[in-house]
This record gives sequence, C-alpha cells and structure tokens, in this order.
Amino acid sequence: MPEQEIIKIFSLTTGSFILAFLLTPTWSNILYKHKLGKSIRDDGQTPIFSNLHKAKSGTPTMGGVLIWFTVLLLGLLFLLIATWWPDSMLAKLNFINRRETYLPLGALVASALVGLLDDWFNIKRQGGGKGGGLTIKHRLLMYTAIAIFGAWWFYFKLDWDVVRIPFVGLYNFGWWFIPFFIFVLVATAFSVNETDGLDGLAGGLALASFGAFATIAFVQGNYNLAAFCGAIVGALIAFLWFNIHPARFFMGDTGAMSLGIVLGIVAMLTGYALLLPVIGFLFLIESLSVIIQLLSKKFRKKKVFLSAPLHHHFEAKGWSETKIVMRFWLLSGIFAVLGLIIAIIDLHL
Repeated sequence: MPEQEIIKIFSLTTGSFILAFLLTPTWSNILYKHKLGKSIRDDGQTPIFSNLHKAKSGTPTMGGVLIWFTVLLLGLLFLLIATWWPDSMLAKLNFINRRETYLPLGALVASALVGLLDDWFNIKRQGGGKGGGLTIKHRLLMYTAIAIFGAWWFYFKLDWDVVRIPFVGLYNFGWWFIPFFIFVLVATAFSVNETDGLDGLAGGLALASFGAFATIAFVQGNYNLAAFCGAIVGALIAFLWFNIHPARFFMGDTGAMSLGIVLGIVAMLTGYALLLPVIGFLFLIESLSVIIQLLSKKFRKKKVFLSAPLHHHFEAKGWSETKIVMRFWLLSGIFAVLGLIIAIIDLHL
C-alpha cells in the first residue's frame, strides 16, 4: 500500500538523518585529530581562486563519508533483518533489491572509495593534479569505468534500453543506450564534482535533485528507489547542518563523486535522464562554465569568467559566499520543482 511505503520512506529518511548526525562528532574528531585537511592549490595559475580560498586551507575534507557510509549501513542493517527475521516490522524497511537499488548502492560505495583515494592524494599533495589529487583526465577515466559497468548492468542484466521523452513517451534506444548511459553518468559526475567549491553548495543542490527524483520514483511505484533516495536526503541534511558556512568540514570527492554518479543512475532508473538538465540545472551551468573557460583559454588565449566554475566568478565579483550559496539553493529548488512538475504531468498523460 502507498501509505505503508510513505511511512517506510520517511522512516528511512529520518533514521538516516539521525544516524549521520550522531556519527558526525566521531568522524569530525578523527578528521581534526589526524589533520586530514584539504590543500588549496597556490601554484600561480589560479591566483583569484587561491586568494579567495587560502583561508580554507587545512579545513578537514572527506566529510562526504558520512553520507554514503550512513546509507550503506542502513541498507545492510535492514537487509540482514529482512533475511534473518523476514516477518518482523523492521524487515519492511529493507530497500535493497536487484531491480531498483543493487546498482545505485554499489556505485555509491565504489565511486565513494575512488573519491576517498583522491581526497587522500590531495591531503598528502600526491597525484598528478595541481596541489595534489587526481587530474581531470584521471577523474573522467574513473567516471567512465564506473559508467561502463553501469551501462552493462542496465543493458544485459536488467534488459533495459528505454528512455522516457517527456510528452512523447518511451523510446527504445537499442544498443545506443550504452553510450547514452555512459555520457549521462560521466556528465553528471563531472558536474556535481565541479559544483563542490563553497560551503554547503554541492550538498544543497544535491538535496534538491535527489528529493525531486525520490518523488518521481514514488509516483512511478519504484518505492525502494524512492526509499534509497530518501536515505541519501536524510544523510545530506545532517551533513549540511555541519557544512554550511563556516564549514566544519568539506564534502570532498568521496561525497561529490559518489553523489554525482548515483544521481545519474537514479535518473536512468526512473527513465527521466532527459530531465536531469532541468532538475539539476545549476549543475549543468556550473560544468558548462568550466568547459567554456577551458576552451576559451585554449583557443582564444583569454578567459570568459573571472574564475571558473561559475560560483567562483561571482566570488571574484565581490558576492559573499553565503549569498552565492543561498541564491543557488533557491534556484536549484525552483528547477527541481519544475522538473518534478514536468515528470508528473508526463506520467499522467
């Protein structure tokens, strides 16, 4: 019954929030005790960015562990309960199944571990990236590897090659579904990762996007997927409580990379990947600003923006960090609701 599923989703969302909130002091103390702080590059190639953020150097990163670890812990806990005590009330909170949540949960953990490694390289100033960490090329290769596995899972394990085109209907992509899937995941992961640059920015935008897709999944009857998104939302709320300016810790790539990958997978599972540019409009704008800046510097030998991504451009123009974040949050909420409205109207045509 939908009523029972609503209780399940809200219970998991609330439980995820409480668990992540309770885990925060312990994880935060570990980060500070071992001085796992982010390195702000100061190599002379990004003077505006370095000057704006030099005060943040040393702030602990890897805060995103709270998000994916909480979701994983809840998922495994209720899966075990459902396996050992299938008739218990708590067994009904299990949201792990093959069709809806095996892939997103697996991808969440796998990409989070890759991101965790990138964060470690940044802290130790190792790796090929400026100031430490993975280069953009290496990150794109990682995204692509995970996306290829996801495309294989969809196409061969789930026999899935369908995408919904709003107000048109379902469209079978055939084998073209594989490159389309890879593009969606890589683009989404890149976009979310580029947005993680101000206190609370990426987390707030991800919260709006996952909330919208949770609602779409619920309306479709994909209740376990909706519950999975709800668990992410709950953990994100707890994370944001400590990440808003001035941030106690940063999300890090272990959070941004995993959320980006999973957001793309969730969009594909609902069939509404084509609504990602609407629901995640700010993510799209942020990544486009980076691409435009890179291409302009390469071919025109000059910049379009004072600094990229776009949020740094506004910083350079004198906007306060909180003003940028709040305005981006407002816009993300508006576009998430707009995308949700389009999906609901489409589903009822």
